[in-house]
Amino acid sequence: MAPVTQQQSAMDDTYHLLYWPGIPGRGEHIRLVLEEAGAKYTDSAFAGGGIDEVLAFVQAKVPDDGINPQPFAPPILKHKDLVISQTPNILQYLGTRLGLVPNADNDPNSVFKVNALALTALDGLSNEPHDCHHPVATGLYYEDQKEESKRRSEDYVKNRLPKFLSHFERVLGSQWSGSGPWLSGSALSYADLVVFQCVDGVKFMFPKAMARLEREGKHAKVFALHKAVSERPRIKAYLESPRRQKYSLGIYRYYEELDNET
Repeated sequence: MAPVTQQQSAMDDTYHLLYWPGIPGRGEHIRLVLEEAGAKYTDSAFAGGGIDEVLAFVQAKVPDDGINPQPFAPPILKHKDLVISQTPNILQYLGTRLGLVPNADNDPNSVFKVNALALTALDGLSNEPHDCHHPVATGLYYEDQKEESKRRSEDYVKNRLPKFLSHFERVLGSQWSGSGPWLSGSALSYADLVVFQCVDGVKFMFPKAMARLEREGKHAKVFALHKAVSERPRIKAYLESPRRQKYSLGIYRYYEELDNET
């Protein structure tokens, strides 16, 4: 009998994701990794009383287990005795275990290269879009900062969004990326899933700007990556399932007054 590999063992495990119900949010990046890998997982967003489990961590009501530091906020991943938080931290953990870091056997630094791409996408295509509708303070309602949001969104669409899309276009056209649709050589990595989700969210939030940018053709490889990820069998099935929550009042929000082409 052939020995069980670490990846096979990881696939047999069950992972538990804790995140707010009702919005894709930052937890969506983790769901996409788990779905693409075909891993077994549970999700507090779909569990009865799941919100209470999230709140228990957020409000520091979970007993100190002496093993893990208390998480600050979701997403949180529980795997056996391990409890970790922070989206890129969880992505790196799962990516290395579930075979979503290409060339990891030959290049021990691959995980850091892939993670740098994921971090860049999360910075410029997730955190910055969030700040477009909450530029003053997260504790204020959008309606309390609409004028500032308009100014921030105009600058983001004009300057920041093309800058980040151009960066990933360059990576996709580099020798390191290769000839395929993926960022890291010939195989899909978790960074591709992160970029997919970010592009998908920005398309929802700024449909006019993204449609214009797609028509212009300067970022064709980025949009091709988004399409290629959406057509992967497990991802396609997930996107068509009720597990894929609709965008609403999370990171990516649609406000007509912020939706400009320039």
